[in-house]
Amino acid sequence: MVKSTMKAAICTQYGPPEVMKIVEVEKPVPKKNEVLVRVMASPVNSGDARVRGLVVKGFLRIVMRFVLGFNKPRKPILGTVFSGVVEQTGKNVKDFNPGDEVFGITGFKFGTCAEYVVVSEKGLIAKKPANATFEEAAAIPFGGTSALYFLEKAKMTEKTNPRVLVYGATGSVGTAVIQVAKYCNAHVTAVCSEEGESLVKELGADEVILYTQEDFTQRNEKFDIVFDAVGKTTKEQCASLLISGGHYINICGLDIASERKEQLEFLRRRFEEGKYKATIDRVYSLDEVVEAHRYVDTGRKKGNVVLKMAGREKA
Repeated sequence: MVKSTMKAAICTQYGPPEVMKIVEVEKPVPKKNEVLVRVMASPVNSGDARVRGLVVKGFLRIVMRFVLGFNKPRKPILGTVFSGVVEQTGKNVKDFNPGDEVFGITGFKFGTCAEYVVVSEKGLIAKKPANATFEEAAAIPFGGTSALYFLEKAKMTEKTNPRVLVYGATGSVGTAVIQVAKYCNAHVTAVCSEEGESLVKELGADEVILYTQEDFTQRNEKFDIVFDAVGKTTKEQCASLLISGGHYINICGLDIASERKEQLEFLRRRFEEGKYKATIDRVYSLDEVVEAHRYVDTGRKKGNVVLKMAGREKA
């Protein structure tokens, strides 16, 4: 029997964007508790770029080789977020049917930078927002779930009108933090460049600090939460900005966001209500995966960079 194949972007070794190659691989088959999703869109985020380039320092570099693979990723099809259409379901699947439009996260299982992916029914998969395009749906989970996890850990919902400072406010995580914080009635100060000022204001930031003109760490004001969404500061640098008992969050620290299906459902509802926006900078085709990684590596993206899968016209 001839096995079906699909197009996928694989990481052939750790290195620059050029290590990403488009190849034909075997199309996955869902097990009894899994769904097969035709992927319509998948973002290339900072996490994907860090895995591809093994961009971690010191001892963590050795740890990550143990986790991911020594010379190249054990799971070479990168990508951790998807939106798409359920094509096939395992015999025991009850919550999804062929034709359902879904979005979700595979985490360290990776595999979304391809035309198809299999996901456990009980995994991080949910119906996508009814009013979202596939590109928008793919741009929601990575930043959104990270924002929810870290802000919940900082007990933001227990505070009355908390003050939140977001450094790196225009990235996929930063834009999500602004929106989640505003939903929780926070006063948000966004730190960004001139190019991102209009975006963060559109997303609801109350104040903007342009890091090209001012060192935000020297501000004479206090915040309940200082959220570094790009991992370029230290707690010591930001200590003077925190109230007593305040929380400093660094997205690139040892704490890794724990995603839950409830987070996907929260984000879906907020998007449908018009209270959460998907921020998309550029859209590339799957064949342009190298160019997408190059752009992410510049550090200048605003929100998300999304891959639109080949063969989408079939859906």
